[in-house]
Amino acid sequence: MLNKVPEVTIYFWIIKILCTTVGESLADYLNTTIGLGLSTTTVIFSLALAAALIVQFRLRRYVPAAYWTVVVLISVVGTLLTDNLTDNLNVPLSLTTGVFTVVLAAVFGIWYSRERTLSIHSIITRPREAFYWLTVLVTFALGTAAGDWTLDLTGWTPGASVLLPAGLIAVTALVWRVGAGATLCFWVAYILTRPLGANLGDFLGSDPADGGLGLGTAWTSLLFLATILAIVTYLSVTRRDQTPVAEPAPETVLARRTDQDDALVD
Repeated sequence: MLNKVPEVTIYFWIIKILCTTVGESLADYLNTTIGLGLSTTTVIFSLALAAALIVQFRLRRYVPAAYWTVVVLISVVGTLLTDNLTDNLNVPLSLTTGVFTVVLAAVFGIWYSRERTLSIHSIITRPREAFYWLTVLVTFALGTAAGDWTLDLTGWTPGASVLLPAGLIAVTALVWRVGAGATLCFWVAYILTRPLGANLGDFLGSDPADGGLGLGTAWTSLLFLATILAIVTYLSVTRRDQTPVAEPAPETVLARRTDQDDALVD
């Protein structure tokens, strides 16, 4: 298979943050505003995610629409996973954060021991793709738990709460610029975009009396989904985030043709 994930460009991070905001806002809208409840909402989105993953795994290359559909759905499911543990089972956020940290470390450990790489530039086999999506799910759940726990500890308003993950992402980017490992920095930033997007969603959707802009969860979800659709459509047309397929060297092409000619003669 060709690489099944996009190149890490500015478009990647923009869509990722938008997806995390949608995950927070859409889950809250269906669970609270519509009144479906956590259990029903979780079942609906888990089934939708399973269907999207089946489509994604059947593909032989990166397709923006399929890939980002999975990310949107997995952001919702990751959020609901933490919410179910916290609200339905009364698991403390501190414990949830610790458990998901251990789970993520275990997934990384098994992934690396089997494949000898954690790079997203080499998602070219089914096992690597499976490890990749499992990691993404755990990072969403961990980001949700850590972000909510931080808000409980600090009591910050939605606007102020955006600054902490944004600042940590900036530090991660700076550390990467001065020579830190690209793979490690990528996954750290990937985790941090979850609380950043969630806090941004809270800021946009919350009532002004609570420090938000008052857009509501429905309008926030629709606005960000429309933006995601526009960017994904642009990327589908331009292919600006797809891994280039290397052209074979001239001597390799010549060798192939010689082998084919010899086979015909035989």
